[in-house]
Amino acid sequence: MAEPLTTAADGAGRLLSYRPTRARIVPGVRMKAQAWHIRYTTTAATGELIEVTGTVLRPTNEPAAALVGYAVGSQGLAPRVAALSAQLRLGVEYEASLISAALRHGWVLALPDYPGLGDGGARLHPYVVGRALGPSVLDCVRAARQLPEAGAEGLPVAITGYSEGGCAAGWALQMQPDYAPELPLVAGAAGGVPADMMALYEFHERSAFSFLLMYTLLGLGSAYPELDVDRFLTRRGRWLARYFRRTHLLVAIVSGFFLTAWRDIAKAANPLPFDDPQVRARIEENRLGATAPGVPVLVGAATLDQAIAYPQVQALAQEWTAAGGDVTFSRMRGCEHIAGGVVYHRRANTFLAQHVRAAAATPSGTTKTKRLRSA
Repeated sequence: MAEPLTTAADGAGRLLSYRPTRARIVPGVRMKAQAWHIRYTTTAATGELIEVTGTVLRPTNEPAAALVGYAVGSQGLAPRVAALSAQLRLGVEYEASLISAALRHGWVLALPDYPGLGDGGARLHPYVVGRALGPSVLDCVRAARQLPEAGAEGLPVAITGYSEGGCAAGWALQMQPDYAPELPLVAGAAGGVPADMMALYEFHERSAFSFLLMYTLLGLGSAYPELDVDRFLTRRGRWLARYFRRTHLLVAIVSGFFLTAWRDIAKAANPLPFDDPQVRARIEENRLGATAPGVPVLVGAATLDQAIAYPQVQALAQEWTAAGGDVTFSRMRGCEHIAGGVVYHRRANTFLAQHVRAAAATPSGTTKTKRLRSA
């Protein structure tokens, strides 16, 4: 098995093309931003160069203060329907109001569609596979710096994301010192982070959101074709896989209550893929927390999160701190996953804005410390 990815493929982060597009909060209401649809190169989980897509937004009512890699939460697996760029254009993106709030800070936003979504490639989206998602965030930021009209080249850089976006942001932050050391990164934030796929499996083995296990298995199979995950699926499992491959997240949540919620996973997969040594090895490669980001980070966790278990996110903050990171842990008390996302983004925006201002006042940035703080 190849060594885990730590560096970019040759040519990663190159802007291939761009065109003006529109970004809407809801149908008929445009965001106060110039928008471009971009195509750029990034590195797949196995190290090869691939092409992906994304969106760059520049606020029209505020002077540009920073370039922020904004990683959205789970969108689904359907290649086009679940693409962020398409949903922004139509005004049906569920994070649109949160994206608009970030624009009000004067931030140019680089928003990746993620591999497998949009019109960037033929493979299925590698759901919560951090070594595929992290590079797509960093390379989207790189590409945005090359877009002349965005005016982002000289701006300080920050990264944020929640839920699957927390996975993408967390991996981008952890990989950045080796993968994209040229980026002037000043701070980052990651909330509701699925940092450990085995913990995700154990939490959802019999839950209302058991469909996430099918999403995770299909994502692993896309990122690492040699796993041949279809070999684990029963007849029912193959039908479920065909179905969930074509779903937007909201459809998957609703239909999952009828198809997979509280069901025995053995009826869909036998033998169990998460017990397979090859699968476990790839899962371990994508366990976040082994090395700390090189900048101050905020980690947010909702105490009543029904999608990503609170202890999993708390453990990530502790591991990054133990590895020498400057970590602020933000506990969203009494919040489940959705409410937690709203609270997280408000706190993350405040945290990032403070560090952006500090970087503007002190070009050398902030000093890294080795302790865990609570917010």
